[in-house]
Amino acid sequence: MRAEYDVWFRDPRLVIHEMLARPDFKADLDYTPYRDYSNDGVRQYENLFSGDWAWEQVNMISEDPESHGSTFVPVILGSDKTTVSVATDANFRKFRRQLFHASLATILQSLKPGMTKHEVVRFGDGYHRRVIYGLGPYIADYPEQVLLAGIVQGWCARCLAFPDELDDKCMQRNQRHNETLVQELPPGVLWDEYGLIADVVPFTNDFPRADIHDLIAPDILHQLIKGTFKDHLVDWVEQYLEKTHGKARAAQILDDIDRRIAVSAPFAGLRRFPQGRGFKQWTGDDSKALMKVHFFHLPVYLPAIENHVPPDMVRAFRAFLEFCYYVRRNVITDDDFKDMDDALARFHRYRQIFINSGVSMTLSLPRQHSLVHYRYLIQRFGAPNGLCSSITESKHIEAVKDPWRRSSRFNALGQMLTTNSRLDKLVACRVDFDARGMLGWNGPSPKTSLRPANTPTTFAIQALNGSQRIKAVGRIDGMELMAEVKLAKSRARKRARTLPDLAREIDTPTVIEQTRRFLFSILHSNDPRLRYNVFIPVQECPRAPMKITVVNSAVSTFRAPSDNCGTGGLKRERIQSTPSWRNEAPRVDCALLLTDASLPGTLAMDVVRVLAFFKFSHQGVTYECAVVHWYQYYSNERDDVTGMYIVQPKHNADGSRDISVVDVNSMVRACHLLPVFGKDFISEDMSCHQSYDSFDGYYINRFIDHHAFELL
Repeated sequence: MRAEYDVWFRDPRLVIHEMLARPDFKADLDYTPYRDYSNDGVRQYENLFSGDWAWEQVNMISEDPESHGSTFVPVILGSDKTTVSVATDANFRKFRRQLFHASLATILQSLKPGMTKHEVVRFGDGYHRRVIYGLGPYIADYPEQVLLAGIVQGWCARCLAFPDELDDKCMQRNQRHNETLVQELPPGVLWDEYGLIADVVPFTNDFPRADIHDLIAPDILHQLIKGTFKDHLVDWVEQYLEKTHGKARAAQILDDIDRRIAVSAPFAGLRRFPQGRGFKQWTGDDSKALMKVHFFHLPVYLPAIENHVPPDMVRAFRAFLEFCYYVRRNVITDDDFKDMDDALARFHRYRQIFINSGVSMTLSLPRQHSLVHYRYLIQRFGAPNGLCSSITESKHIEAVKDPWRRSSRFNALGQMLTTNSRLDKLVACRVDFDARGMLGWNGPSPKTSLRPANTPTTFAIQALNGSQRIKAVGRIDGMELMAEVKLAKSRARKRARTLPDLAREIDTPTVIEQTRRFLFSILHSNDPRLRYNVFIPVQECPRAPMKITVVNSAVSTFRAPSDNCGTGGLKRERIQSTPSWRNEAPRVDCALLLTDASLPGTLAMDVVRVLAFFKFSHQGVTYECAVVHWYQYYSNERDDVTGMYIVQPKHNADGSRDISVVDVNSMVRACHLLPVFGKDFISEDMSCHQSYDSFDGYYINRFIDHHAFELL
């Protein structure tokens, strides 16, 4: 029986020509592989061309003298899982594998001549260059890796480790070894002893310098976030609760965990889960957002209530999340590999608790096993941030779901692809118009007033090991600066216009006194009493003007290349201090203030809660300030189990809040606090807006974004 199948594709050669010719890409292209080193001589891995693979490819290409002077153009590929519901017998599965590889080989045939002999292509800067193509890393989830590599389910696509001992050290798979095995051994032995399917010929065999086992890229979304975190660790914790406490009690604990997740304080860029983690369909964004919250509520809560979860289970979560944040960095150095290896070793050690407790029968799981290959793959392909399947999956709505809705639903594939083709042409048209200056203002950019390099916040960023990554609410293209905090431009409506009114509004009688002390610290900054924290009588402080302008927020701007950011690596986050947030309740955020740059790391900063932002003029100078409530560190060391610092609200001897007025220039960024819940269950009536008012201690959430992870 024979059947015909339509394979739709665009000529990849023409697609690459269009991409190379785009003028908006001209400033971001690397024309040769490179090796990047810091000022200390430490190697750094970032883009694909910073890894060893591109270097090796160019060395092989250069063996042909006619290729000298050519630009290497790797073709990065990716695919989503293939599902078949019409037949499942062995013959059809064999046919599907053959069809998949034959289709890829056919689609890429137009590139094959250009993989050995150069061709001349026009680039976005207007110059023509000789280029040589090559198959680059392939981004795929584990089921697609099985299909691509022609291996048996449960085996690793990169190494020859047995399915029940995946983490054992084994030799790497390669094309030549596969061919030798197929020639020498029967199919049954190949299946059982090597996890190799004899009748599958990978599409890479048709192309020079290509080996599918070497080209499979790391996949943060499916291997780490959806795979290990969601499908393994989170599910195992729920199974542990049921196994230990029974279904009824476990349901009560899980409901409380849901409430604890739901009451997490709002934060810029943090996705809220009002119903906790009890939903069925996880998207990539859901999983990544839950990583920021679920871990900290779960392990902080569970050890505190009658040892429902052993401490090693919490430490396993911590080690895994630390590993995730290391590999998600935009630039990874040889020094970072030491931290990655340490986190991975701790994860492997502490995850044994899931075996000991009877929750899981095995830890030899392909997605967890993939973690051991990350160091090697980063050295090969650069930081995996640029090779994640979230890049392609982020286009699913635009490229699949929306075109499907616009189609007639009958033989929809052709209609969907036509829609995508037209949308691509519209985008290309807009890029071309923009390059010609036909859209918007094309003159010089207005000058941006940035803080001088010696201001406190800039110094804070430089002093704290060069940490420059944040998570925020918006991206900024083009500009580059270290850090900047500015008050919102608009006056807040129906808020105080004088200092006495502000004191009554935020129930802080000492606002006027603290404003006078703030002025003294600014106007008499060389007074030795300030250096030694000597009490200064308020009578010696200048009188503060009564008229003020209150605003509801301040905007913090950072260079944050590891987070979702603009082309210059910049990101914004808004620090809120408003009596009504989205017509629900007051929102009063926390922030980090630089207080002693001589101390190491996090201890150089203090946590404050911003009760109000305001500005006033004194002697012709405008001062931007914040009324803050100080927090104090519970210990100078991180908590041993969660790996986070604990802080407590600070009070004076009479029990009143420790309040100050500070310059917003001393702020480093916003910070997110998670409660130390204790043994009691959370009230069903508590909301996220009550989080900062209801507990005695808080964890400084270093996992809220990548900048916070490095800073804290």
